[in-house]
Parts: sequence; structure tokens; C-alpha cells
Amino acid sequence: MNRLYNLVDLIGRVFLGALFIWDGWTMVQNYAGTADYMAQHGLPAILLPPTLATLLGGGVLVALGLWTRLAALALGLFCLSTALIFHAGSADFNEQIQFWKDLALSGGFLVLLANGARTLSVDALMRHA
Repeated sequence: MNRLYNLVDLIGRVFLGALFIWDGWTMVQNYAGTADYMAQHGLPAILLPPTLATLLGGGVLVALGLWTRLAALALGLFCLSTALIFHAGSADFNEQIQFWKDLALSGGFLVLLANGARTLSVDALMRHA
């Protein structure tokens, strides 16, 4: 059963990481549009590069299981802030869905922060090196 849980952990981390890598890459490809969207919500464009670093870097780190707890903390805080800044308080049903999805992702990252990555991770390889 332990092998199954290790595999499930790896698959879950890859799925989580892929979402943020894809989202970050999409923002890179539409840099100006993303900066405009941020400006509409009162955020300066100077925050876009660290946002992209968090999405792309954090996604890769989570997927690999490298510095997993730190990456989970960063992405969890990112999801929480995204929910509150971009989606909270809207009467639009789609925005409400995005709000709750971001909160759920933040909760998932808190679980990953608490538990770390299992044996199929770079973290585990470094512990045994």
C-alpha cells in the first residue's frame, strides 16, 4: 500500500505543478494582457515577474518534489491572495467558482506544506544522500 501512496503523491504533485506551469506560461505568452488585468485590480505591473517566478518555479518544484514545503507555502499564499484580490466579493457566479477553487488549492498546498513530498521526490533523494 505504501508504494501506491508514493505513486499517488507523485501524480498529485505533477498535476498540481502542471496547473501552475501552464498558467505561468500562458501569462508569459500574454504578458501585456496579464499586466493590464492586474492593473484593473489595482496591482502594478512590477509584480508580474515575481508572480511568473512563483507560478513557473513553484510548479516545477512541486512537481519534482524539490523544496516541496517551501514551494507549497509560496503557491498556497499565491492562491489565497489570488482568491482575495481577484475573485472575492463578486456577484458573478464564475468569479465565485474561481474564488472557491483558489481557496481549495490553497488548502491542498497547506496539506502539502504539512506533509511534504513522499519517497518519489528529489527531497527524499536528498534526505538519503
